[in-house]
Amino acid sequence: MPAINKVTVLGTGVLGSQIAFQAAYFGYDVTAYDISDEIVEKAKDRFAGLAKVYQTDDTVAATPEKVAAALAHLALTPDLADAVVDADLVIEAAPESLDIKRDLYTKLADVAPAKSIFATNSSTLLPSDLKEFTGRPDRFLALHYANQVWRYNTAEIMGTTDTDPDVYAAVVKFAEGSGLVPIELKKEKAGYVLNSLLVPFLQAGAGLVLGGYADPETVDKTWRIATGAPAGPFEIYDVVGLTTAYNISAASSDPASQQWATYLKENYIDKGKLGVATGEGFYKY
Repeated sequence: MPAINKVTVLGTGVLGSQIAFQAAYFGYDVTAYDISDEIVEKAKDRFAGLAKVYQTDDTVAATPEKVAAALAHLALTPDLADAVVDADLVIEAAPESLDIKRDLYTKLADVAPAKSIFATNSSTLLPSDLKEFTGRPDRFLALHYANQVWRYNTAEIMGTTDTDPDVYAAVVKFAEGSGLVPIELKKEKAGYVLNSLLVPFLQAGAGLVLGGYADPETVDKTWRIATGAPAGPFEIYDVVGLTTAYNISAASSDPASQQWATYLKENYIDKGKLGVATGEGFYKY
């Protein structure tokens, strides 16, 4: 079974930065990559923010020494070849676009060492949509994290018919070693387990608003009171990020999804209201 010690995360957005910090917190040597010096500089602020969260969130309650050690395990670079030069595992957390991901894997296949395992964190694409662009379909699979990974610490692991069982087992071991609960899928399923349950729920909330039946606050309040759940669909949208919700909806051929993408763009995204990450989405933070 391949050993995983050095990890590279491609993408330093909301989830990519969490993936990188979580692995570093559990002692892995992590390199985080993004496409420009400017974005890499912003990632430093994200990591500093996560260091504070890990100390203040009761589910972690990390000591200052522990988060300092995590930050010491993190490196950042805008150079793809440098990022993966000695990587045992490369986790891709690029935008939810098939074209972007395929282009990234084509470039990655040329610069990563033969030993590197590739894993996509895609929420909606199947690994079989990407495997031929990796140059190593036997060392490629999906590794899907939930947002706020330190709190909602599932790791959904899904291979293709080409994935080497030893590679799959190595990624399961890595997930356990980085404080996650492995959710092992037996075969490919769009949406994995979590999003197969979550997406229809979010779509139902969107339909209520688009149809003019209720506003987001009423939908969320109804769900929280009636079920005891901590958050309704629009509170979840804000945590996930409205850009992610838009990209997923815009990529769908379903007319209702297209309508929701337009609604999000015109009413929120074009106004810079992207959710919790920007301080305002459906709600202000």
